[in-house]
Amino acid sequence: MSDTTVAGATTAPAAGRRVTPTGRLLLEHTAPRDIWLEARRKGLGSSDLAKVLNLTGFGTPQQVFHDKVGNLPLDDDDFSEPAHFGTLFEDPLARDWARRNRTVVAPVGIIANESDPWQMCTLDRLCTECPLDRSVRALCALEVKCRDKMLAKFWRQGPPDDVLAQVLWQIIVTGLDHIHVVCLIGGNDYRQYTVRREDHVKLVAYINAEASRLWHEHILTGREPEITGAEAADALVDLYGRLHPDRDGVIEVDRDLDALDAMSEYLEAVAEKGAAEKKRKAKYAELLKTLGGAQAAMYQDRPFFSIEQSSKATADLDRLREEFPDAYRACVQDKTHDRIAIPQYVREEFTS
Repeated sequence: MSDTTVAGATTAPAAGRRVTPTGRLLLEHTAPRDIWLEARRKGLGSSDLAKVLNLTGFGTPQQVFHDKVGNLPLDDDDFSEPAHFGTLFEDPLARDWARRNRTVVAPVGIIANESDPWQMCTLDRLCTECPLDRSVRALCALEVKCRDKMLAKFWRQGPPDDVLAQVLWQIIVTGLDHIHVVCLIGGNDYRQYTVRREDHVKLVAYINAEASRLWHEHILTGREPEITGAEAADALVDLYGRLHPDRDGVIEVDRDLDALDAMSEYLEAVAEKGAAEKKRKAKYAELLKTLGGAQAAMYQDRPFFSIEQSSKATADLDRLREEFPDAYRACVQDKTHDRIAIPQYVREEFTS
């Protein structure tokens, strides 16, 4: 294999000065964003790991694949409000952790493993005096997080799965034996933890194997990973919409058995959903019949079910367009979305 791969990565040993036991500085933290984004495509970073492992709600290996091989725009991240404030509060939170633990931290850029340079990470902060042992100047690192108060329950026993995977990958890349994590939940709930390699030996091996498989078997070969499970369906639908925003032309699927199977299963799921909705409405009507004129029902002297009113703001768009045309043009957008259009004869053939 040559040094240059389909992902623009290199198989040569990582260059740059060594900043951790096995990590060399690939790019300074002050590098322009476009250069930083391009450098990230040369390997798997710690922020990719939740997607690599297909953790529900965090993305899919397919997203990582298409990003690394260059099929997605370079700056394709959905920079949400939580991400914005997480970046904004990173420095003061890191400083506060250093103050509480009586040490000093400094930002660091992209680090690559010196023997496997596709293994990359961006440490939030590097600490040259670990507060766990002040008898020696031990090197450690700090990962900084801000989370919504509704997610506090996931931090009770330590960092949640996505953060744990991210930090363990940083340990793999850097050769550190532990990394500290600080999280501010809901703006006023301070938590700090320490993630140690020795506590997660099997998980470290699993993470390393899964990341290596995606990198070597798929990204370097240009072969998209197979779709497994339905948990990440929303993320995949969004991904393929971004990959092909302007569709055109026709393809033949006569011999594509996967596509034919998918059509049969899709129509089956549509039918099951329709039947389930009809059944739900029928049973809802039966419950209303049971209540008669009452508002609530009891079962064994305990509340069973009740009818509660809810409201939802709606707009009379026809009236708004007629009486307030300027406001209509300023506030109403006609958003398009894709849907599968299936001819009736196909429905009959694949559901018979």
